[in-house]
Amino acid sequence: MSLRLPKDLLQKIRRQGEDAFPYECCGFLLGSANGESRTVDLLQPAVNEREDAARHNRFLITAENYLVAQKQGAENNAEILGFYHSHPNAPARPSQYDEDHAWPWYSYVIVSVREGAASDTTSWVLRDDRSGFDEQKIESID
Repeated sequence: MSLRLPKDLLQKIRRQGEDAFPYECCGFLLGSANGESRTVDLLQPAVNEREDAARHNRFLITAENYLVAQKQGAENNAEILGFYHSHPNAPARPSQYDEDHAWPWYSYVIVSVREGAASDTTSWVLRDDRSGFDEQKIESID
């Protein structure tokens, strides 16, 4: 399974992670799924609603933000494919907290932001049995 992500949207995710540093950024991936391939067509940034003391290593997307993303998707003939967030000064790998709060099927893009500069960017899908994540190849497209 692969995630087709336009280069400009990948850069937006990375910039949002840098802008939010030392806190986590977050948002939605909107687009279409076709068999083993998903194509992201647009992003819907979300405000990290986590309390200040935890924003450096946690994010919270509210139900209101989810509804905004659903509306944005409906207006653009797109569905919510997943989510993105940053890991300030941490690897671009899901944490145990990420695993505990993720949903199967969805793509989870994580950008590592080290001392304010975006580095590795990865994508993950939680297994249906919730036993862990599998890495999803990101295909950067024009």
